[in-house]
Amino acid sequence: MAEIERDKLLDVYTRTMKVNRTDEKFRALLMEGKVAVMYYCVRGQELVSAAAMAALDKDDYVVCTYRGQGEQTAKGIPLEKWWGECLGKETGTCKGKGGTMHITDPDTGIMVTTGVVGSGLPIANGLAMASQNNGDGKVTLVSFGDGAANIGGFHEAMNMAQLYKLPIIFLCQNNRYGEHTKFTDHTDSPDISSRAAGYGMKGLKVDGNNVNEVYPAMEEAVEHARSGKGPVLVEAMCYRMMGHFFGSDFSYMPPEHLEEMAKEDPLPKLRKVMLERQFTEEELDGIVAKIDAEIDAAVEHALAADLPSTDEIYKDVLEDVS
Repeated sequence: MAEIERDKLLDVYTRTMKVNRTDEKFRALLMEGKVAVMYYCVRGQELVSAAAMAALDKDDYVVCTYRGQGEQTAKGIPLEKWWGECLGKETGTCKGKGGTMHITDPDTGIMVTTGVVGSGLPIANGLAMASQNNGDGKVTLVSFGDGAANIGGFHEAMNMAQLYKLPIIFLCQNNRYGEHTKFTDHTDSPDISSRAAGYGMKGLKVDGNNVNEVYPAMEEAVEHARSGKGPVLVEAMCYRMMGHFFGSDFSYMPPEHLEEMAKEDPLPKLRKVMLERQFTEEELDGIVAKIDAEIDAAVEHALAADLPSTDEIYKDVLEDVS
């Protein structure tokens, strides 16, 4: 496998740390009682999201789930708009009416964030079909978890995408648990990626904690879809290192899983790769410090922003045809 170009590796690192530091800040605000909203932590899955977004073009489409912070911030939603939406302020991407589970920002290609497990897959097919019909050259990526791979919408979307050779990537972030149910308790097959063969589709399975596996796989998938060869199912194996949602615990996870999870943490692994490629500690720390400053400024802006006016409840719901 070819070595990742130095500039692209730096891009993936920067996006990864942006996802991580945003997650850290959100959890800190919740623990300090400064905000009180629903939040689904992405700790442990930062690299998968960052690598996927780095492989896409700016104009490409993304559909993600309620645990979509990684895709949203790594794709480039301006932090002031992102934090504004999460905190329910009028400065948000949806004027504070969507919240953490329904963030949409077409300017950066984040087309839909769905709160219903697996519901994004058929929606993503629609976006990919529109691109195919319009000939705009865009690729659509839809991210989902292993639990979503067992609903009817997954199979319908896969079949339709392959039938019409849609320019779409199905990215399964397999963190080994569907909410509180381990993978082997809801799926009696070794993986998700092998299902691609049943539809005649290209399937890839990679270590989502290893940048030298996950980024090249995403780059390959994007090229395949954009060149008109049809959809790709990518299964990125990763770990959810926090509870299903902020505040939930690990009581349902066996000790050996927790030990394995800590050992496979993608952040130290990525840091090691960066140092091996001759990036310095000072360079890497400087990137994180800059990201932290941007996040702090965006949070302060969101905290000070106004709530949406009461009139907003009637807007963006029905078309005014009068």
